[in-house]
Amino acid sequence: MGGTMRLDLFLWYVRIAKTRSIAQGMACDGHLRIDGRAIDRAHAPVRVGNILTFAHHGAVRVLRVEALPLRRGPAPEAVACYQELLAGETANVSQQAAER
Repeated sequence: MGGTMRLDLFLWYVRIAKTRSIAQGMACDGHLRIDGRAIDRAHAPVRVGNILTFAHHGAVRVLRVEALPLRRGPAPEAVACYQELLAGETANVSQQAAER
């Protein structure tokens, strides 16, 4: 499948958004960031290693993309595609990975 995936598909496949149209809205509203850059289009490319930051249900979520899913599978498969980070934790990502 290559090294990138559309942002809206990623959000839908990993079950961050219930529907693809909700995922498209999240991507287009300008409140989602990939590696610190504001995104305003659903077709923005997502790669393994990208950091996604966005507001979700009243909280700020920070995710690191670990894998690009091939489908919208069951929840355990979806959660394996990203790692939840705490805000301000992105600088220590490599150290955390070494500890595991």
